[in-house]
Amino acid sequence: MVYQLTDAHLDALQELINIGVGRAAGMLNQMLESRIVLEIPVVSILTLSQIQTELEKRFDGDSLAAVKLNFTGSFSGKANLVFPTDSAATLVSLLTGEEVGSPDLDSVKIGTLSEVGNIVINGIMGSISNVLNQHLNYAIPIYMEDCIKHVLSLEYASEETIFLLAQARFAIKTLEIIGDIVLIFEMDSFGTLIRVIDQQLEFQPS
Repeated sequence: MVYQLTDAHLDALQELINIGVGRAAGMLNQMLESRIVLEIPVVSILTLSQIQTELEKRFDGDSLAAVKLNFTGSFSGKANLVFPTDSAATLVSLLTGEEVGSPDLDSVKIGTLSEVGNIVINGIMGSISNVLNQHLNYAIPIYMEDCIKHVLSLEYASEETIFLLAQARFAIKTLEIIGDIVLIFEMDSFGTLIRVIDQQLEFQPS
């Protein structure tokens, strides 16, 4: 990787994502009767060859349900919230009260997951934009179900593509649902993000 990442960079990225996730959890809790606890225990930076291996290991090669959103501005890329399809169905069931496997669940799944994805992704990207004082524009979120390669458009990525992986845990009632937030940057855009973080770190008291 061209950009040498320090522990301070990773800590800053984790903090930005945690701020966004906290805002998103607050919005989700306002929508629901059940309290959602949304945690990001791990943030890592991966290459093209690493991301597919990591997600296949984490999700056991399952088909994924994903909400995808493109962003442009000071830096550009793609933000994705991905779930194994069984976790997605469980989450929708908890949010809507529909039984897993019922025809009604399928009919509300896309709308429900799109709304959840939009809230989580916009919370994170809004945190990055606001804390770093950078302007970002967002496309309309898209929902899809497919394999990891197609969900993340890995066939169009290169070894210079940078993947920021934030493993997410949605705890609702007694259930824990796993999902991942994947931010995809080309090398130049990721470099811009790191330079902006460096500028912020310079002005922080030691």
